[in-house]
Amino acid sequence: MAQEQKQLLEQIEELLADQTQSTPVALKNLLSEKRSSDIAEVVELLDNDQRRAVFDVLQKPVSAEVLEKVDGATRAGLFELLKPDEFADLISELDADDAADLLAELPENESREVLEHLTEEEAKQIKYLMSYLEDSAGGIMDPHVVSVSEDATVAEAISEIRAAEIDEDFYSVFVVNRIGQFLGDVRIRSLITVPENTKIKQLIDTDTISVKLDTDQEEVRNIFSKNDLIVVPVLDENNKLVGRITADRIIEVAEEEAAEDIYAMAGTDAAELENISSLHAAGVRMTWLLPCLLGTAVTAVVVLLFKNVFIEAGHLAIFLTVFAFTPMIAAISGNAGLQTSAIVVSGLATGDLAALRLGQVFAREVRVALFVALACGVVGGFICALLPNLINTSALAGSTGTTAVVPIGLAQHMRIVFAFGTAMFSAIMVATTLGLFLPFLFRRIGIDPAISSGPLVTTANDSISVAIYLALALLLTQ
Repeated sequence: MAQEQKQLLEQIEELLADQTQSTPVALKNLLSEKRSSDIAEVVELLDNDQRRAVFDVLQKPVSAEVLEKVDGATRAGLFELLKPDEFADLISELDADDAADLLAELPENESREVLEHLTEEEAKQIKYLMSYLEDSAGGIMDPHVVSVSEDATVAEAISEIRAAEIDEDFYSVFVVNRIGQFLGDVRIRSLITVPENTKIKQLIDTDTISVKLDTDQEEVRNIFSKNDLIVVPVLDENNKLVGRITADRIIEVAEEEAAEDIYAMAGTDAAELENISSLHAAGVRMTWLLPCLLGTAVTAVVVLLFKNVFIEAGHLAIFLTVFAFTPMIAAISGNAGLQTSAIVVSGLATGDLAALRLGQVFAREVRVALFVALACGVVGGFICALLPNLINTSALAGSTGTTAVVPIGLAQHMRIVFAFGTAMFSAIMVATTLGLFLPFLFRRIGIDPAISSGPLVTTANDSISVAIYLALALLLTQ
């Protein structure tokens, strides 16, 4: 937290700790000079009673902005703190797209109750936006647009702009035909540099980029990024103009998408931030960790099965030495796979053309993996060769009770080293292949590719790499 916000927090807490008749007035005067973003950052650190006091003195437009800007957990607390009519008053201060986003976070019965407190026109617009998927162009668009007919003159277009109730900057006017189908746009600078009787159809830029209602917000973000856009019109299936998406909204989308990918790669979910309950957060995380726990049990089964085979072959000492290096194999191969999948997931998320060509990405990543696998195999082999010499292997004899453990010889030790280096190389190549192909597979079947970088796949890598290592060690030490 910046020094300015820290100072504001201390001032608020000091005022609210010393409750007098003048406290509300003093608090109101203090907050009236602050930006809504600064207030939102401070509100996240206050308790419910303090938040109630802050919202009681804020003007409605500022309260609405604060409600929109706080994090999910704080907003969930404010939902419980505010009455439906209060919440409706704040919702009415927001743009329809932002209002729809906030109401989508509420349970259906609560959002319905809030909508009942809005005007018929406001409720209709918000319900319209909520009918689209939250992460689609329809779900993030602003239905308020400035549009003119192709038959209009420049003078009529300027009059339309003056009459429009849009409180945000805009740089072009959308042009539609007689049935509302989108034709293109006209830059504001064109309107003020030509005679007033000029027909709009003479100024239309028909090369305007547009998106459909069902276009995924991630794709919309990529369109903005690649074409340096400020605004994009949204069209329905009949090419009729129904809304617009602005660059500031796309910044929010980019933050949401980045956060979702980070949560997925970490094996958690953004829903964790929508509830202040520690039990709820633990429940969200355990939905990911429990399958991973079962996955590690598979690794344990693999180790136990190989242990029995080693014992039957009279190679318990070899197994004990080999087993000491299984964490190294599992960790390095898992991290190598994670690096590859992170690169691929990032490329898919940003729409990088190279990341969409599996063959091209495969050729590059395989070359990288070969160098990484060779380096780790050689370095790991040296480590495997040196570390056992630091341990008194003669102490193994009789350490297992009635079972005699015969120390391994130099030849067998060198075979273990070779098995380790070969297994490290093989495990990294397998993990890299998984990290490369799984994001593409997940994307093809409609699952977030970021999940392929999470704990589930890391656990799969562990089981596979350990099985490869133990199998090679058993084969080469016979």
